[in-house]
Amino acid sequence: MQLNDWLLRGDYGSAPTQYVPMIISLLLSFVCGHAIAYTYMFTHTGLSYSRSYVNTLVIMPVIVAMVMMILANNLVLAFGLMAIFAMVRFRSILRDTLDTAYVLAVIVIGLACGTMKLTSALIGTVATAGIMFYFWATAFGTRHRYDFIINLQWMRPLTELPELRQLLSRHSRRLQCASQRSNEGYAGMDLSYRLLLRDPARGHELLEELRGFDGVARVSSILATDESEL
Repeated sequence: MQLNDWLLRGDYGSAPTQYVPMIISLLLSFVCGHAIAYTYMFTHTGLSYSRSYVNTLVIMPVIVAMVMMILANNLVLAFGLMAIFAMVRFRSILRDTLDTAYVLAVIVIGLACGTMKLTSALIGTVATAGIMFYFWATAFGTRHRYDFIINLQWMRPLTELPELRQLLSRHSRRLQCASQRSNEGYAGMDLSYRLLLRDPARGHELLEELRGFDGVARVSSILATDESEL
């Protein structure tokens, strides 16, 4: 038997290979992987963006679909593949927990395509992309309670501290003393306040008043610029 005849006759498995459904499922998994990858590229806001990770979101459902087609109704191959995967360890660490959801999504889409559940793959892709866009558009889960942190050194007696709080209250809608500690190396008390400003654009005015306030030294501030809770 010639090599060309051997290649063209198809797989020698327990069941004949259906090439048209196989090509359709692989193409669909490739397209769905692109949809999830584009969703990730458009909605990602962190610092851990990686081109290789985006490429992985595209190729992984294709690989999973191929695995499912190869392992169809064959327990021996399934256990053999499990043994191979047990010897391979992936060292990539995902910095963003939401990235794990993208990986799981493309795996499930690949499983659906590999088992010829094409409608389920399409619905799952649309649902996953829609939910991710919903998270991105609504900033769901953000708890923005404070947007300004003031660190200062208080040199006057603690009994006169309410005067400082009155100054901070004029510029803020919400005020919380985050820390208060004394140091043996120098006089005074280190104070840290969390503020929800009435007008974030006028935060510089608060800093100017604090620097000119009697008893206040070493004023510094931190402005919240991300979605994390302060």
